[in-house]
Amino acid sequence: MFSITTTVAKSYRLLVSTATALIIGTAMLSTASAADIATSYNNSCAACHDSGALNAIKKGDSAKWQQLIKQKGMPALIKSVKSGMIQMPAGGLCTDCSDDDYRKLIEYMSK
Repeated sequence: MFSITTTVAKSYRLLVSTATALIIGTAMLSTASAADIATSYNNSCAACHDSGALNAIKKGDSAKWQQLIKQKGMPALIKSVKSGMIQMPAGGLCTDCSDDDYRKLIEYMSK
């Protein structure tokens, strides 16, 4: 009986430690991802979206961003960023961004 209880207790501790490690690891990845998006924004978007240069919607102007997202939809916005617009170069100066990065950058600017 003692060995069954000990085995169950060890299994429980292993399960709890594994779950804890997964939770901490996921939190660290989320923080790293958020930091990466902030860095990408600063390196490629901030030049225009901080000041509103060339009619760029300013970062943090949630009402305008939400209106644009609702009007065009996220897939069309990502396509616009990738192909460029009259006042914005293709890719928005981010040469290694994926579609998911562009989505995250748009979401980051809209908050």
